[in-house]
Amino acid sequence: MTTAPTATGPLLQPSGPLLVARDLHVAFGPTTALASASLEVHGGEVLALMGPSGSGKSTLLHCLAGILRPDSGTVTFDGRDVTAMSDAERSALRRSEFGFVFQFGQLVPELTCAENVALPLRLAGVTRRDAHRTAREWLDRLEVPDIADKRPGQVSGGQGQRAAVARALITRPRVVFADEPTGALDSLNGERVMQLFVAAAKDTGAAVVLVTHEARVAAYSDREAVVRDGLVREQVPA
Repeated sequence: MTTAPTATGPLLQPSGPLLVARDLHVAFGPTTALASASLEVHGGEVLALMGPSGSGKSTLLHCLAGILRPDSGTVTFDGRDVTAMSDAERSALRRSEFGFVFQFGQLVPELTCAENVALPLRLAGVTRRDAHRTAREWLDRLEVPDIADKRPGQVSGGQGQRAAVARALITRPRVVFADEPTGALDSLNGERVMQLFVAAAKDTGAAVVLVTHEARVAAYSDREAVVRDGLVREQVPA
């Protein structure tokens, strides 16, 4: 029986970079999305990938997360070559070590918010009772305990996105990938989601790789990397 991780307490992180991309090339037909892009992500940091639409930042995130295999170059996570893994191995890595927050939440509409948050634990073999108890702890931590028994269609966009953040963090991943996590929210809800998201990630020790084109969202990061024309052009403290 698998035990549900607690909602509090930081993870121990390695001293060197946790996630490293080297010379990534990705092309979609005649279009080059990444051209020798390189990047390092350290444990516990919040890194914002900035850049105009079509610059390659989402493609870079997908390569880092093991969703997309680059045409050439390498991605290593904690010393393991992600690009050399089989599809099954990369899927297992995403389930055990990574969390994901998407622009529109992508909650399962037929499930309650608590069931959505608990889903990664249930897939990992945690009992329904333990998974749902932990899910409710996370919803309380994200300041939306009252949505636990509601379905996604019955809650606001900001509430749903907090549930999505809780789902991403419930397994205590070492890296959370967030692609425009506030893009569907108004500025007030977006600010609160980012405050809670970053605080919760920092508390657990998870690194966050955040794709955004908004300066106000990037301001929550520790470091910004500007992606332009498929290259990481500059990296600066936020």
